[in-house]
Amino acid sequence: MTASNIARTLETAATDRPDQVAIYAPPAGRTPLRVENYRTLTFQQLHQFSVELASGLNAIGIRRGTRIALMVPPSPEFFVLTFALFRLGAVPVLIDPGMGLKNLAQCLTEARPEVFIGITKAHVARSLLGWAKGSLRQLITVGRKLWWSGRTYDELQRLGQKSSQAPMVDLPEEETAAILFTSGSTGIPKGAVYTHEIFLSQVELLKEALKISSGEIDLCTFPLFALFAPALKMSAIIPRMDFTRPAKVDPQEIWQPVELFQVTNLFGSPALIRRLAIASQQAGKTFPTLRRVVSAGAPVNPKILELFQPLLAPKTPIYTPYGATESLPVAVVSSQQILGETQQKTTAGAGICVGQVVTGMQARVIRLTDEPIPVWSNDLIRLPGVIGEIAVCGPVVTRSYDARPEQTALAKIVDPHTGELWHRMGDAGYFDEQGDLWFCGRKSQRVELPAEAGVPAQTLFADQCEAVFNGHPAVARTALVGALVDQRIIPVLCVERNPGNRTPFAQLEEELRSLAISSRVTAAIEHFLEHPAFPVDTRHNSKIFREKLAPWAAKQLSKNHRKP
Repeated sequence: MTASNIARTLETAATDRPDQVAIYAPPAGRTPLRVENYRTLTFQQLHQFSVELASGLNAIGIRRGTRIALMVPPSPEFFVLTFALFRLGAVPVLIDPGMGLKNLAQCLTEARPEVFIGITKAHVARSLLGWAKGSLRQLITVGRKLWWSGRTYDELQRLGQKSSQAPMVDLPEEETAAILFTSGSTGIPKGAVYTHEIFLSQVELLKEALKISSGEIDLCTFPLFALFAPALKMSAIIPRMDFTRPAKVDPQEIWQPVELFQVTNLFGSPALIRRLAIASQQAGKTFPTLRRVVSAGAPVNPKILELFQPLLAPKTPIYTPYGATESLPVAVVSSQQILGETQQKTTAGAGICVGQVVTGMQARVIRLTDEPIPVWSNDLIRLPGVIGEIAVCGPVVTRSYDARPEQTALAKIVDPHTGELWHRMGDAGYFDEQGDLWFCGRKSQRVELPAEAGVPAQTLFADQCEAVFNGHPAVARTALVGALVDQRIIPVLCVERNPGNRTPFAQLEEELRSLAISSRVTAAIEHFLEHPAFPVDTRHNSKIFREKLAPWAAKQLSKNHRKP
């Protein structure tokens, strides 16, 4: 049985590229973004500081298996802490603070951390709201410590310099390395259990799928993806932004570091890429140094790819990896394939092409059901062109959710012949004849219409249907929901307009109705409602909370029905 530790990738980087800058941290406030104003850590320094901090943590009793809630935004301290904890074999619990206070409190209670490491603001919230008070025994503050007990990051760094060096702890492949919580955008947040072997496999699969080279410069606007930069021997530029609100980023805070550091890799959610594309078009900004743009978290509207592609050097791809917290990456597609081959099919109702499955992973489309499937069978597999649930297997698939056996049973399938574990993605989709995987929508957000008046039963999948309408020039995005009115499910398309569009909604409604009847997958949609701003997840600002829109749509339909 192999043993490993993701922190060894930093050790290797420090040996191979000791003087390469690993982290560039921006100045605070409105200090000008000049190279000399950035805090820097080389790979050698990042490794040295993480070893020292690991030694300090070890001296106060933090050991292999200790669970630690880590609430520190991207910063040099964030990187040092994470690799120090990995070195010790401790278990960081990573929770997106943007998921909301209620969900955050629930996640911390479930994860049962013994140690809480956070910035001052996180400790204030922990203290006032009582987060994880039943399990915490130690507090560590990054920054200024106020009325609570415990030690500070700086104290532990100094303690580590005086203590014996903490050894690297290699963990067997089944032992927990970290707990990463899902966003909860289509259900309850769940803690996916990661191992060091999964992290190492992710590094290799992403490197190959996205064609990343050592020595590149990365500007990452999503904290968890930023951690891959040191493991891939890329220099990480930390942008000056609110990471919980990527759609509200100031474009200047992207343009300037890209130009200053000749950034080669940019990661952003679809909402951030949309904001950046529109602002860059208006300002005449281009990105000639980028070798690739990576956007994940939700499907990217082809209109945004059309806007952003001309801002890049010729043949520079915009990759949209498909995956989830429980399994990433699964498949990858490029803007060239979307704009050159699949876009027209998408707008005709074929769904969204997410590309070929990455080397090293397996994917199948299986029978659609909401019930557990404990045992894998080839009888589950659907034929090409038939929509079912996407299931995946491979080295980046997590085996369970922490403390949630029921959700684990719903999401995992064991192959009794091979012992392999398949993860049910919770997404509906299909394979085409060329082997490309197509995404149609979240399984939980499908709208099932019963047979009535000679019309056969039909299932509508949200993203597959919405793509028919999202190409309309007046439309920013749409959301298909099933509204329950008088005990009947009625398919309703909620519409969010592009800012500044003044088309009378009655006219827009007729144009959308014409689009609906142009495709068999949307012909059953007869109701259209304008919504000012969709509720979305805060992690990516891209996943639409259709579950919240459905009761709103039902109320609007009932109100319209009552009008004389």
